[in-house]
Amino acid sequence: MKATRTKSLVLCALFAALTAVCSQIQIPLGVIPVNLALFSVHLCALLMKKHYAALSMTVYLLMGLAGLPVFTGFQGGAGVLFGRTGGYIIGYVASAFLTALIVEKWGRAWWQAALAIVAGVAACYLFGTLWFMALTKSPLWLSLTYCVFPFLPGDAVKLALAVALASRLERPLRNVMV
Repeated sequence: MKATRTKSLVLCALFAALTAVCSQIQIPLGVIPVNLALFSVHLCALLMKKHYAALSMTVYLLMGLAGLPVFTGFQGGAGVLFGRTGGYIIGYVASAFLTALIVEKWGRAWWQAALAIVAGVAACYLFGTLWFMALTKSPLWLSLTYCVFPFLPGDAVKLALAVALASRLERPLRNVMV
């Protein structure tokens, strides 16, 4: 049991690192850049238990808060976390937890995983958009135009890739996680 728990914690660290790498793969698009961080969040949530998935994203968040350049554009620090995109970064924790929770309750079939990811993305968007609205004093529709609508096609691709990759990785990792 202890070895399995240690392996799960190592996977938490690896997913935090993967999220840091995926955050750097970006396309500048208006106010909020497009990056692959949510792909990593999805993959983590599909492969780990809810508390470990949330822990992994919390580690990522804390690394950035400590000043490590893990956020988009090799940025880090409280200024980024409490800036316009900070709500989305905080939303990664909620997204990972909710997605993993739904997968644990409903199952791991591709359509169940896809629905779980949709719920997780909605949680991330909720945190991020409300945060953006509070900081910029922008109305809901304008905030959705900046922060949600342009990202939906890319998020659909990230969802499909995460579900496909998770189905390939689930069996080899099954005996690792508690």
